[in-house]
Amino acid sequence: MKNNALIIIDVQKAFDDKKWGERNNLIAEDNIRKLLTLWRKKGWQVIYIQHMSDNPSSVFHPKNEGFAIKELVEPIEEEIIITKKVNSSFIGTNLEEFLLLNDIRTLIITGLTTPHCVSTTTRMSGNLGFNTYLISDATAAFGMTDHNDNYYDADTIHDTSLATLNEEFATILTTEQLINVIE
Repeated sequence: MKNNALIIIDVQKAFDDKKWGERNNLIAEDNIRKLLTLWRKKGWQVIYIQHMSDNPSSVFHPKNEGFAIKELVEPIEEEIIITKKVNSSFIGTNLEEFLLLNDIRTLIITGLTTPHCVSTTTRMSGNLGFNTYLISDATAAFGMTDHNDNYYDADTIHDTSLATLNEEFATILTTEQLINVIE
């Protein structure tokens, strides 16, 4: 676990908005908090990714309450916060540069939501050659409707998203599995 960073993606109040619908894994933030506590105890790098929209009516606009990072995993002063405007935490940000300059080669990815920003960031992390771990119970998804108007529940979306990443772009672990590896 040397030279690693805990990446916390988009754990923002915006995802508490009812517009998103049904969500799975309501304890994702609790699991992120467990990992965050361990990372801080070990003195390891924590990086927050915060989604920002230029649209004033978006729940992710900086002037709206939804832009704020949830208190349960709120950053402390010395932790890095990187804002992004697209799904990937690497595009339009200095994330890759920061990781390389600090010789960080292992990324532990958590956050919201599994099929969007978490998945996109995980894919890019793997493609960029980082040793990538995605923590399955420290992320969550919402139910979605496809192009044929078929609805897929949040668990199906979450599990399918994880399946598309497993062993191709990342090693998928639970919070407890990761903690057991570390301790």
